[in-house]
Amino acid sequence: MFGIAAADEELYVTLLRQPRRQLTDLERLSGRSGDSLRRALARLEDHGLVSRLVDRPERYVATRPDLAVEHLAERHRQQLTTARRDADRLLAGLPTGNRRGPHDHVELVEGSRAVAARFDQLTRSTRRELLVLDRPPYAQDPAEVNQSELDLLARGARCRGIYAPDALEQPGALAVLQHACAAGEEARVHPNVPMKLAVSDHTSALLPVSFEETADSALVIHGSTLLDALIALFELLWDMSLPLAGGKAVPVECDPAEQRLLTLLGAGLKDEAIARQLGVSLRTVHRRTHVLLERLGARTRFQAGVLAVLRGEITPDGAQAGVRSRSSRAT
Repeated sequence: MFGIAAADEELYVTLLRQPRRQLTDLERLSGRSGDSLRRALARLEDHGLVSRLVDRPERYVATRPDLAVEHLAERHRQQLTTARRDADRLLAGLPTGNRRGPHDHVELVEGSRAVAARFDQLTRSTRRELLVLDRPPYAQDPAEVNQSELDLLARGARCRGIYAPDALEQPGALAVLQHACAAGEEARVHPNVPMKLAVSDHTSALLPVSFEETADSALVIHGSTLLDALIALFELLWDMSLPLAGGKAVPVECDPAEQRLLTLLGAGLKDEAIARQLGVSLRTVHRRTHVLLERLGARTRFQAGVLAVLRGEITPDGAQAGVRSRSSRAT
């Protein structure tokens, strides 16, 4: 619980279940000696988790769990604010030319937990825009909601993502993507996403060392020509990608089910995956796909999605059949 030692937390739980206990009672209930118990109670009091009765100071009472957690969270927020202020002050005191040397433009992060933590840090520190290239494999469950990205969008930052078609076939992925759709991420699909990548505010980027394995190690790229090249790659793919959203205005001859099929076709999903997402048989997918390809005069499924965009059946800013964010971006 927010840095509280396990033994102290057990004592707090004991007081929750056995309120208004004296020191002798707590010695018996917790099995701890007097001095050790007094020090633990003092720490809990300092954290606002335990207090004494005004009229009977020898008796202890535990703070309600919801109030205790809020108090601890506020204390940690204050500590984080202080740490950031101290870091800014230290940075401001460095000579401008020495803030980042030629060997400091690339960092190596090793271990899947460390990589996941660094991605979360990158997302939470974004103030203006987060750029993401997304493709399997994933070290974490892609069906988990990425809360740090939702927080990013909630504070008004922009998020743009480009996804490989097989990223949308992961179990539970569409449910997560539709949940994130309302948050406002702009998402597109491209059949050849070359790597995973996350870029924060055009100042730093995170990408795995290996493109074909789960993220056991990653590179952090700071302001440099390499970072500029990665951003240019993203923008190039963005212009060539297909929006993952259903149009606002549906033509008379294109009902919502057909429009959703167009979105999935344009995203490059296989027929089996489309059938699962739509809840229909494989034969129904084949039949509907054939009809749409003929109607649009398209030779391929991806071309059908592109033609649908050009003809207004799918628009970049549409929201009806939106497919959006992932959870394990660079991991």
